[in-house]
Amino acid sequence: MKKCCGFLVNNMALFVLLIGVVGAVRPQTLTWVGPYVGWLLGVVMFGMGMTLTFQDFKRVLQRPWEVLLGVAAQFLIMPLAAWFLVWLFALPPELAIGVVLVGTCPGGTASNVISYLAKGDVALSVSMTMATTLLAPVVTPTLTWLLAGSWIEVSFTAMMISIAQMVLLPLLLGLTAHHFFERTVEKILPVMPVVSVVTIVLLVGGVVALGAESLLDVGLLMAAIVVLHNAFGLVLGYGMARLFRLDSKKARTVSIEVGMQNSGMAASLAVLYFSPAAAIPGAIFSVWHNISGSIVANYFARRDERKRVDVKNVESIHLA
Repeated sequence: MKKCCGFLVNNMALFVLLIGVVGAVRPQTLTWVGPYVGWLLGVVMFGMGMTLTFQDFKRVLQRPWEVLLGVAAQFLIMPLAAWFLVWLFALPPELAIGVVLVGTCPGGTASNVISYLAKGDVALSVSMTMATTLLAPVVTPTLTWLLAGSWIEVSFTAMMISIAQMVLLPLLLGLTAHHFFERTVEKILPVMPVVSVVTIVLLVGGVVALGAESLLDVGLLMAAIVVLHNAFGLVLGYGMARLFRLDSKKARTVSIEVGMQNSGMAASLAVLYFSPAAAIPGAIFSVWHNISGSIVANYFARRDERKRVDVKNVESIHLA
């Protein structure tokens, strides 16, 4: 059972890619997911909340400068990168709003695992994800309205309420459940990553199915934009952290947090408030950021290993 769960979690990007193909080729098999996208996102956020404790809030207060820098990087780099890409490619409003939504959403739930694999600062990763998620009900609608309100109608209040219902409330319920029913939750936690993977896979498949017609026309363009958007986040996030003199482990954590968005939330909001076509960037981002995150984690882990070997070799030469 444990090996099976590990296989599903470790190969999430592959399953997301496969369900995306099914959604594009046979959309009728997955369009039923459409009415449930908000609930599916809520399940993922509830699972994330169950992994948190009130101690995590203390960590935020213990390292306010680092978390504040990370949050600023998250809500500056990705929204501005989204706006730049929309302008650069002269996207029509129904696609542009999808790119903007990806940029204005908080950090993704998978970023904590990727930070761990990259030998980053996992506590900082958790703190950043939690802080940006808690701020999302206000910050995401505000940034979306500022960046896209001039060319598409953005329902600020309705979006804020939806984010609170789909993201904040399930997160807090999961946190509360962990606090009051710790023993029960600890028994459930090993299977929660699998539940999250299955839910995310269904969410992406449903979103792709709803926008299948548009995907055939703009899929390659959107894929290129998503890759660029993600790259901007990873590179500029790392650069900003180093500029403010964070060490390598913390800088790579900020890079991963900024580059990996809660694209499921972006896709859900797109379906609820705009159009299925607007959900395409979020669906593609869900696939790509897991692939790029794994590549980045592997790079940093290998780099640390090379440094460790080099230090051992130098020490052995001195001892000789």
